[in-house]
Amino acid sequence: MVRKNFTPIFVLKQFNMKMNKNLVTALVLMILTTALYRVFPNRPLGFAPQMAVAIFAGSLFLSNKKFAFLLPLISMLVSDGIYQLLYINGITEISGFYSGQLVNYLLIVGLTAFGFLIKKNNVLAILGTSVAAPTVYFVLSNGLAWVAGGGWGHPKTLAGLMATYADGLPFYPNSIYSTVFFSAVLFGGYALLKRSAANRHIA
Repeated sequence: MVRKNFTPIFVLKQFNMKMNKNLVTALVLMILTTALYRVFPNRPLGFAPQMAVAIFAGSLFLSNKKFAFLLPLISMLVSDGIYQLLYINGITEISGFYSGQLVNYLLIVGLTAFGFLIKKNNVLAILGTSVAAPTVYFVLSNGLAWVAGGGWGHPKTLAGLMATYADGLPFYPNSIYSTVFFSAVLFGGYALLKRSAANRHIA
């Protein structure tokens, strides 16, 4: 008679429980790390991990989309809360909360949908979405800024729209570089986490 502790179903449940615990720990660390990095002083313009977090969350929680949309939102809220505390104490000139912030949140969280397109951590799909997501963000965020008030005081003409996009150009290349970089870190780290858990289970 096979003992219960060694049945395949029991072993699989134990493996999943351990994997889920490791995953939760990794996600909490990811949120804290990405939030803290975003407020790191003198980081390059536009070089932030939140878009990669959105893509990763969309891929990871494909069957539970409410968690997928929640992860980048929490990361943004934590980092903006830290910004606000630093601003209140006169440590930085950047305030954490500002007018029009809701639109920015919606745009970042909306990028989670790109993660839904990634199947089985395909490298080309990850690279493609890591370029497409910041590009869509650049087009929409600057376009909406122009619609709302002409960007940095530009007229609501085609020339004004182009000037608004020109204002955002310094942020655009780094947003692509950072999204590609942090996507590689997040997806690669998750793959290593799964492999490590599987190896420990086999051993």
